[in-house]
Amino acid sequence: MAQPWRTLATTVTNEGRLELRQRGADQFLIVVGGRVLMTNTARRSEEALATLACARLTQRAPHVLIGGLGMGFTLRAALDALPPAARVVVAELTAEVVVWCRGPLAPLTGGAVLDPRVEVVIEDVSKTIAAAPANGYDAILLDLYDGPNAATQRASDPIYGAAALARTHAALATGGVLAVWSEEADAPFARRLAAAGFAVETLRVGGGGRKHLVYLGVCRRVEERG
Repeated sequence: MAQPWRTLATTVTNEGRLELRQRGADQFLIVVGGRVLMTNTARRSEEALATLACARLTQRAPHVLIGGLGMGFTLRAALDALPPAARVVVAELTAEVVVWCRGPLAPLTGGAVLDPRVEVVIEDVSKTIAAAPANGYDAILLDLYDGPNAATQRASDPIYGAAALARTHAALATGGVLAVWSEEADAPFARRLAAAGFAVETLRVGGGGRKHLVYLGVCRRVEERG
């Protein structure tokens, strides 16, 4: 008989009650409003988001922004793929999540948030992008739990809408990479990416069971589009 889950910590968010739960010595999950957001046993697509994006970077000291910390697996995969001189900013909405990643979740990622290359800001990543200088990042990774979907089609969506993608494009250096995790395919989002000036690839990742998507957009400038 499986051991029961126990709640290690909770906090209140706009999406509902956010809980960190543990079962046994090495199983963890994060739940919001009763819905499972993530577990430490299903993380392949989050890791692929980072490895696929970082593989495109050739700079000696790339500057990378990650939207969403979660359990830290995307961050860990990025750090493993990036050179020693890289700088990584993680924008996380919920301060308690950072505390969890520095505490009970730290062994899962080798203390990724403690890496000297990492700066964590408690902020909506859309605001981080909007405040970024032009060409400020070499890669932007969006590891947000809902991803683009039918509810994000409106032009004013702060992350996946047309104006938001234009701001993201402006925040990336020429040839920079936008990587977006998605639970399902969203063809209108791919079209908006292309319209914003990205060369778009859609990659399905994961093995067995349900597979998620990673959208990769390489930042082009007007003179390159032809």
